[in-house]
Amino acid sequence: MRTVLILSFLLCAAFAAPAEDKEKVPEAAAEAPKEQMAAAPETDKETMMMMMTKDEDVFAPEESVPVPANARVFEEAAAPESHNNFCPNGWFGHGSRCFMFVSTPKSWYSAEEHCNSLGAHLASVTNPREYSFLQQLTQTSGQSIAWLGGFNLQGQWMWIDREGFYYTDWYYPSSSSSYPCVYLRTAFGWGNTQCTSSHRFICSKNPFGC
Repeated sequence: MRTVLILSFLLCAAFAAPAEDKEKVPEAAAEAPKEQMAAAPETDKETMMMMMTKDEDVFAPEESVPVPANARVFEEAAAPESHNNFCPNGWFGHGSRCFMFVSTPKSWYSAEEHCNSLGAHLASVTNPREYSFLQQLTQTSGQSIAWLGGFNLQGQWMWIDREGFYYTDWYYPSSSSSYPCVYLRTAFGWGNTQCTSSHRFICSKNPFGC
């Protein structure tokens, strides 16, 4: 009798063991997806970080992009000078006119003819800044005297290009009847002398040829 009870107990234990294992397997299987699901967000974060890093490399801000040393600069960025751009080569812009210093000495009359051949006249002076500019132009050319377009006709001073003779800067005027032509001095105001004297000279013209 005792032996039958022991065998019955062993049989029950044998049948009970697989049932416990079967119950443990679903629990393990249920826990596994939870761990995988828990790990998934971390993987997604790493992937997103890598994608963001790539995007930052591709779409870098303009100020962080290095500019090559030989990069081409467009001319529009550059600010143009007011009047110099309109003057031909060899001419210097000041105010609304273009000026040229001619280093070949000529009489006043021949100097005016030379300026005429360039579409210009001997230079007139209309204000102190303009005279200072012409003084610097003459001094830069290594000279101290240059013909201007001023002359005297019947006791009246005028400019050959028909500008009004309103501004004056005489240093020490001589007799207008004996010395009717005006010349510039780099150190002082202008003077007047005989028109047959030979001096270098300054031509001026409108940049638009009007």
